[in-house]
Amino acid sequence: MTYQALYRVFRPQRFADLVGQEHVTKTLQSALLQNKISHAYLFSGPRGTGKTSAAKILAKAVNCENAPTMEPCNECPACIGITNGSIPDVLEIDAASNNGVDEIRDIRDKVKFAPTSVRYKVYIIDEVHMLSIGAFNALLKTLEEPPKHVIFILATTEPHKIPPTIISRCQRFDFRRIQPHSIVSRLRQVVDQQNIKASDEALFAIARAADGGMRDALSLLDQAISFSEEEVLLEDVLAMTGAVSPFTLAGLVQAIYEKNIAKVLQSLEEFMNQGKDPNRLIEDLIFYYRDLLLYKTAPHLEGIIKGMGMDHEFQQLAQSIPLPTIYETIEILNKSQLEMKWTNHPRIFLEVALVKLCHQEDRHTFSMSEEIQSLIKKVENLEAELSRLKEQGISVTAKEGSSVQAKKPAKSTRTSGYKVPVGRIHEILKQATHQDLSLIKGHWGEMLDILKKQNKVSHAALLQESEPVAASPNAFVLKFKYEIHCKMAADNTNHVKDNVESILFDLTNKRFEMVAVPDEEWGKIREEFIREKGTQREKEEDPLIAEAKRLFGEALIEIKE
Repeated sequence: MTYQALYRVFRPQRFADLVGQEHVTKTLQSALLQNKISHAYLFSGPRGTGKTSAAKILAKAVNCENAPTMEPCNECPACIGITNGSIPDVLEIDAASNNGVDEIRDIRDKVKFAPTSVRYKVYIIDEVHMLSIGAFNALLKTLEEPPKHVIFILATTEPHKIPPTIISRCQRFDFRRIQPHSIVSRLRQVVDQQNIKASDEALFAIARAADGGMRDALSLLDQAISFSEEEVLLEDVLAMTGAVSPFTLAGLVQAIYEKNIAKVLQSLEEFMNQGKDPNRLIEDLIFYYRDLLLYKTAPHLEGIIKGMGMDHEFQQLAQSIPLPTIYETIEILNKSQLEMKWTNHPRIFLEVALVKLCHQEDRHTFSMSEEIQSLIKKVENLEAELSRLKEQGISVTAKEGSSVQAKKPAKSTRTSGYKVPVGRIHEILKQATHQDLSLIKGHWGEMLDILKKQNKVSHAALLQESEPVAASPNAFVLKFKYEIHCKMAADNTNHVKDNVESILFDLTNKRFEMVAVPDEEWGKIREEFIREKGTQREKEEDPLIAEAKRLFGEALIEIKE
């Protein structure tokens, strides 16, 4: 066979060629330069991330004629011989097919002989976790105290299956999944060297399908080149991998948001007729909603969004679909994906999940019952009426179970008869911290969303115009725009206060007491507190400073902290 697969042609021959494993290569290069070479290494990580390649590069580097060096020269007889496998002192053993005690005993017997062609005899044992318990025991003593001319390099995808006694005798390096942008960069180098045209979208789709493995990405690229004609396009990669384009997914997501069940099921039928895999389709849906969530909450972090394009339709969906809906959608899809792995009919579970998504908004505030909508409308009308009366200089008073009455206020008349707990607010201000206030403000929006989810929409509407303005370790001051709202929340006859305190406790793991205050009164209380604090500081002035002012005059004194 004259043709070689791309992953063999472009197998890394230097540490610099290992993509996405800089934390490993930097450590090994440093050790090579300082001649601090260990007798045993353990390379663990997902498949196709460069473990065996790194082992062969390390074997070349320690035996290179230019050693000590950071990189093998790949030109001397030792490097060339190790690359083509003609040097018998560097052995690559597959533990999956050589996992018995006899094979390991054979290694143990030959370890004591000095290398014949190079400086170090290197044993690379791939998939070492496949060794039997007896084989591990036979390897143990040799691995602990091998001759000075021997290096063991163990590679595995499942390090948890290796006995701790083996792991403790090795320097362990964990190889990570390679990030999509790094894979795309490497694939671009490959297609340029091969004089092949490929779109960026197609390379990104390959990188995403490879799931962090460079070998898988090169194999998929090889397959896509054979599948396509003159240029590797996104459509070719999607057809080959069974994935769905984000533009097609956008139509499905739009139909789900509009609760158009007929259109959703029709789209699913089209996907199935095109040969799409239900498991792959639900995974693509989860990633699409994940991208919507990240774009909606952190639009400036475009680099972490995995989608192949943020077109106008994607941005419009991100603005339209509310956050609670996205959260619940991802949760439903994730549960369905787990169930689909253990069934012979994954399509049925996918259909059920999509129909369930079309009904989910019925439980949110965006499709509330007529009774709740009517209540919100009444509250809005009441707020408008209060604003109008306030502009006319008319105050409002109300009694429990009675209608609202309006009258011209006297100079010192309180509006709704709500007695502001000034003393309690002063106590909170004395112990107030920015950390506690930031903690409550950070969870305030989430608390309102939870109230809506619990069908306490009237409570959420009542708190819509409120704002936490001060907080101590055990209480916080909540400012209300309208005094009547303040009184309704503070009376707690409808359990608004209890609900707020309970939800905040669940979110922050701290018990905060809610103290309500109208906007107008808050300004006065705050000014009074600041004034009293300033007076107290003046009273507590340092006697030395007071004496200096008396002797030299206040104009000539400059106080530095």
